[in-house]
Amino acid sequence: MPSLMRRPKGVLPGIADLLEGALGEHPVRIEESMDDGTYVVRAELPGLDPENQIKVTTQEGLLTISAERSSESSESGRSEFRYGSFTRTVSLPQGADPSKITAKYADGILEVKVPVREGGAGNPVHIDVSRD
Repeated sequence: MPSLMRRPKGVLPGIADLLEGALGEHPVRIEESMDDGTYVVRAELPGLDPENQIKVTTQEGLLTISAERSSESSESGRSEFRYGSFTRTVSLPQGADPSKITAKYADGILEVKVPVREGGAGNPVHIDVSRD
């Protein structure tokens, strides 16, 4: 019978795991995969205007997806929708080329593709060491 409890990932869980456990699920759920030399991140962001409500940035080896949904609440009824600002940041793999990132949004799914050079960070470079 499969266990319903989450298994520990290591002796010391990462900060993100601790925060996720304390605060609940991430507001932006993602899928990550590597497909023919391309790192692919897919994010669930239903009901948003990609040109005005979604922002994708990269800096220092991190990819950040940000979105904002404004409340359209009425006085009557109940809403379980999440409103406000949402952010999700993932580390890019070694060899990722941030200058060639593409992003497309369709049917509530944002798909970000990041080309990755074969061999990770590239070939080692020999550096001569001289004496003083």
